[in-house]
This record gives sequence, structure tokens and C-alpha cells, in this order.
Amino acid sequence: MKPAAVPKRTAKRPKRSSRRRFRPFFLLLRICAWVAALGVFWCAYLLWLIAGYDMPKPIPKADAAIILGAALWDDQPSPGLRERLEHGYELYKQGTAKNLIVTGGLDHNGSTLTEAEGMRNFLVAKGVPETAIVMENDARSTYENLLFSKPLAAKRGWDKLLIVTHAFHAPRAEDIAGYLHYPSGTVAVGYKSKVLNMTYNYSREVLAFTKWKMDEQLMRMGIRLPDSF
Repeated sequence: MKPAAVPKRTAKRPKRSSRRRFRPFFLLLRICAWVAALGVFWCAYLLWLIAGYDMPKPIPKADAAIILGAALWDDQPSPGLRERLEHGYELYKQGTAKNLIVTGGLDHNGSTLTEAEGMRNFLVAKGVPETAIVMENDARSTYENLLFSKPLAAKRGWDKLLIVTHAFHAPRAEDIAGYLHYPSGTVAVGYKSKVLNMTYNYSREVLAFTKWKMDEQLMRMGIRLPDSF
């Protein structure tokens, strides 16, 4: 009598785990969470840096104060720019700065004067002699303000420099000056604004500072940036 045939075992395919299918999704989710956390940390750090700025006391005497440009309105300094000019004028009047460098190119908002020309006209009207004012007429950003002003100061042998701007803008201006190897002892003198919207300007400055740090890294890698950055 023949033994009963043993039925062949059919190998069962292991079912794919649904967890394995979702692994890429969870990995992507985790990466996004880390990026978001780093972004929040970075913004918080910049806000801390900007809000924590302290004006140097006392303000050191300088050969020149570089007044960073801002918008003209109908060829006249806007309220924010007027604040910077008033502070620069006070430094000159007190003898803290022997000369003034005004820097800023042509706005594309209908102005017929460069920012520097409008700034010079304002200072001359207040009694500053034209011989004490040097104009830089080409800059279109804070980086260019400082890049183009540096050789103007060096040409005249001015190595003790102040950078006049608003308090929220001062940390970035000082950081850029350091990248450009300004003379040691150069400090940014930042004043608190009474006319500008601080919520808007703090938010804008966080974005501008972030862009500057990205541009800085690209330049350190030898990547030439567009002239308008």
C-alpha cells in the first residue's frame, strides 16, 4: 500500500509591513521638523542679537563718521534717513567726528538725486561745510555702502571710523565691516528710532541679516554675486 502523498508546502510571501512603506514619509517629516526648529532658533538668535545691541559708551572720537543711506522722498531725506543725518550732524558738531561720509546711490522711486546728494544737501543746510563731507554715490545696499566708503576713507588717511545708522541695523553693519576688514576700532553707532515701525523693521532686518550671512558664505567660497545684492 503506497503511503499517502504529502501535500507540498507553498511558501508564503511575507506581507510588506505598512510601517516600511511609510518610512520615507516619516523620515521626510522628521527632516522638515528639524529644519523648522533650526529656522526658529536662528530667527530667535538674530532677534536677540538685534534687540541686545548697545551703543558704545563713550562714543570714541573718529576721523570720520560714515552715515548709511536710506530713501529720499521727493529728493528730501525720509524721516528715517533724517534721523541718521541728525545723529551724524550731532557727532560732527560735538567734535566726535571730524568729517562725514554720506553713502547711497540713486533710489528708483522718482528721486532725481542720489541718496548721498540728498544727504549732503541736508547737512550743508544745517551748517556743515562741504569740505567736511565726502559723497559716495553708487551704493545700493548696506554691503555696498561699506564696500565703497572704505577706499574713500583710506585715500584720506582716515582710520578711525564710526558707522552711523539705526540700532536695529547696527549689528549687521558692524558684521559687514568686520568682513571687509575695516580698521580695528571701527564701531557702529546705532540710535533708536522714534519714527520707524519697529515690528516691521525688526522682521525685515532678520531676513536681511540672514541673506547677508548666506551671501558672505558664498563670497568666501569665491562665488561672485550679482552687483545688485
